[in-house]
Amino acid sequence: MTNIANSPTQKIIFRNQNIYIKRDDLLHSDFTGNKARKFYYFFKKDFPNIKKIISHGSNQSNAMYSLSVLAKLKGWKFDYYTDHIPTFLEENPQGNYKYALENNMNLKLGKYPIKTDDTTLFISEGGAILEASYGIEILANEIVQWRDENNITNLKVFLPSGTGTTALFLQKYLDDEVLTTPCVGDCKYLKQQFLELEDDTKNHPTIIAPPKKFHFGKLYEENYLIWKELNKQTNIEFDLLYDPIGWQTLLTQEFKDTTILYIHQGGQKGNETMKTRYKRKLGII
Repeated sequence: MTNIANSPTQKIIFRNQNIYIKRDDLLHSDFTGNKARKFYYFFKKDFPNIKKIISHGSNQSNAMYSLSVLAKLKGWKFDYYTDHIPTFLEENPQGNYKYALENNMNLKLGKYPIKTDDTTLFISEGGAILEASYGIEILANEIVQWRDENNITNLKVFLPSGTGTTALFLQKYLDDEVLTTPCVGDCKYLKQQFLELEDDTKNHPTIIAPPKKFHFGKLYEENYLIWKELNKQTNIEFDLLYDPIGWQTLLTQEFKDTTILYIHQGGQKGNETMKTRYKRKLGII
């Protein structure tokens, strides 16, 4: 892999609404979605002194897997810190956890180190870093090109958020309004995440509250059902963790004379464990 190719944009009809999907899930088989955008800076630039990446987060993080791919491509070691590994997952490796281990991730339990040396890159949880703007600006430019080529005059870009990094930098580089909804914390938490990277609130996306409080990682039957409905009607597999909340939030809004572009941010490798959990705990797969 040498470059991120311009991902295609696909028109769908879902619940009688015309919506365009920016298919960033199709960027690359291993280095895909919003994590490919966030970490593209490290892929493209030379770091002759770097020998290791250190990061942290959940045991099924999309960022964890993408960083394992980046480290493998670069020939770096990769230390990843997480709070715990469920016994079931440890005994039955699957999803992002399994594939990151196959990429020689060195998993560590406990607190990640605060200080690193000149041979180590520290990357915050979920890729909430200023360097993420490098790849996200490319995404913004692709959106502008598509918008102008199709003579779209009233565009709104929508995507669900974890740290909100992708939404934040998209808004910084786009004249069109970027809409997002929190999937990890609440609206206040997401606003604080924006402020960590950008003081100027004029560059912040518009936050839309989800229709109800979703506890991150918890299983909700309505999330699975809308995911299944999307899959059936569009033949597109979305992420089972963020996208169901994103779609339920988007569909609560009324947009008049507006074109909606939904950013598909990848993350399907995580579906492997999510589907297993839904089957084991709710019995609905």
